[in-house]
This record gives sequence, C-alpha cells and structure tokens, in this order.
Amino acid sequence: MKKAKYYTKNSDGSVNCNLCRLNCRIIENKKGYCGVRLNKDGELYTLVYGKAVAESIDPIEKKPLYNFFPGSLSYSIATVGCNFDCKHCQNYHISKYPRQNNMIAGQNLAPEEIVKRAVQAGCKSIAYTYTEPTVFFEYALETSRLANAAGLKNIFVTNGYTSNAALDEISPYLDAANIDLKGFTEGFYKKIAGVSLKGVLETIRHYKELGIWIEITTLIIPGYNDDETGLRGIAEFIHDELGAYTPWHISAFYPTHELMDVPRTSPETIHKARKIGIEAGLQYVYEGNIRDSDGANTYCPACSKIVIKRCSFQLAEVNMKSDKCAFCGEKIAGQF
Repeated sequence: MKKAKYYTKNSDGSVNCNLCRLNCRIIENKKGYCGVRLNKDGELYTLVYGKAVAESIDPIEKKPLYNFFPGSLSYSIATVGCNFDCKHCQNYHISKYPRQNNMIAGQNLAPEEIVKRAVQAGCKSIAYTYTEPTVFFEYALETSRLANAAGLKNIFVTNGYTSNAALDEISPYLDAANIDLKGFTEGFYKKIAGVSLKGVLETIRHYKELGIWIEITTLIIPGYNDDETGLRGIAEFIHDELGAYTPWHISAFYPTHELMDVPRTSPETIHKARKIGIEAGLQYVYEGNIRDSDGANTYCPACSKIVIKRCSFQLAEVNMKSDKCAFCGEKIAGQF
C-alpha cells in the first residue's frame, strides 16, 4: 500500500477522500466507492500503485485523439477500479473488479519501467486509460513526471470527475485528455453512471482553464441519449465553452455489460449527430465505431478538403504542412 493523496481526517477515525467529486466518507478498514482506496487506522492508502492490470501499445487514434499527434503510438496502461458504475462499460471486468471481487488484480510495473518500455517501443505518449485514471492518480502522477522528463506526452482518457486540486497538481505534466460527455441531463447521468452531470461539466471546464488539450467523446446509446435536444446541448456546450476547434467524437454503442438488450447504434443516428455538431459550428466532428465512415477524416475548416484521411485507426493520407492545410494554408487546431 502507498499513502494516498487528497483526503482529510475526521475525529471518529473516518476520512473524506477528496480525489474525485464523489468525496467519499470512508470509515476505518473500509474502501471508497472505487474499491481501491482503503482507510487503515485513520489514514487513506491507494491499493493500486504500481499494479498494472492492462498495458498495450495503441495508435493514438484509438484513445480517441485525432488532433493530437495523429499517427503516433501511445503506451497505454491501467489499474483496476473506477469511480463510476456505468451500465454500458466495455471494460467492466477490470473497472468493477475491486467492488465485485473485494480484491486487487494486477502485475508489478514501476513507473520507471513504463517510461522505459514506452521509449523503447517508439511511443510519443503514455495514455492512462481503459479504466479511470483518477483512481490510480498517485501512480499516474509519478509516471507522468518521469515521462515528461523523458520527452514523452501524457494523456488521460477519463470520465471527467477529478477534483480541481488533483488536476492542478498533475496539469504541468498532462498534455491532453479525451473526456467522456456521456449525455446532457442529470437524469441520464444518474441512471447510467450513478453520478452528476454538473460535476462532469465542472471538471471539463477546469481542464480548459488549465490549458490542457481536450477532445470530447459521446457514446450514443439508442433510447438513452440519442434525442436531438441532448445532442444539440452537448454540441453547443463544446462550441460555447470549449471552443469551436474542440474535436467531438461521436461513437456508436454496441450491446455490452448490463445493456445487452439495447440495439447497436445505427449509422444514420451517428450521421445525424455529426450533422448537429457541424450545424452548431464545431470544426472537427468525428464518427466512431462504424465502418467506412468519411466522418473519421479531418477536414480543413476553411477549404473543406481532407487534410487527414483515416482507415480504421491508421492514417491513409496526410495533406498537411506542419500544422497547416496543404491546400489553403489554414491552421489546423491541435498538436502535430
């Protein structure tokens, strides 16, 4: 065990974990909602420091990040645990493992070794992903510091519920984030994930204030968050509060976990959502989880020509000079 960050002690021996916006009150010898933070004798410990349950070398497009060093590789790691309880989680076997099994799984993998492996593999970045990086914050923080010193970028793939204080501490080393904005009503968030939309929006705003590159993802679930009003609300929030240049990834749902009886999202619904985003003034709206989609390409916002053509998670064609459109010279938002 390693002493955790961001908690306050109470006179009755309990602690309040302040790492994420759930702010769990944890009594002695019990764990927080994520299942990976333990109150031992009035002190809070993380149980997953150095315990990687998943590691992989992925195209950065798989995060998905399309305007952040496209075509590069990202060394991806995760521990068990999550502070959400999403009914559609595709990685539920590791995200919910601590709550379902009352134990921790994972292999010893030190931050120094992660950075070493990332460099040896030719990766441009390290992505903290698959589960929720907030719950293994101490592990991610130390790894990100070492990665930064080694010239690597750091990425969070996150549900967007980290406390401001924790984000402030890691922000000097955190270069980009793909943040889920799962829906646009409190009712949806409470029903599907057991948390508050307000907290997610506050976190996203803080990422923006810190100057971290943001891309937003919305997984569209038929009958849950596919109404035009909600989609337009997300698009307008991105445009008005994050900027028209902020990429929005619209992904198709497929039956999984507790939503096996929900049909897969149709391509027509994905196309409709992309149109809504474009009508709201967003410059980069991407379609995911559907085959042969032109919506996976990056288009120049000035001349509308394809500057990056994608096939699956690979770059098929690049028409850029540095960070500009090769056809008209328009600057393309992001980092290249």
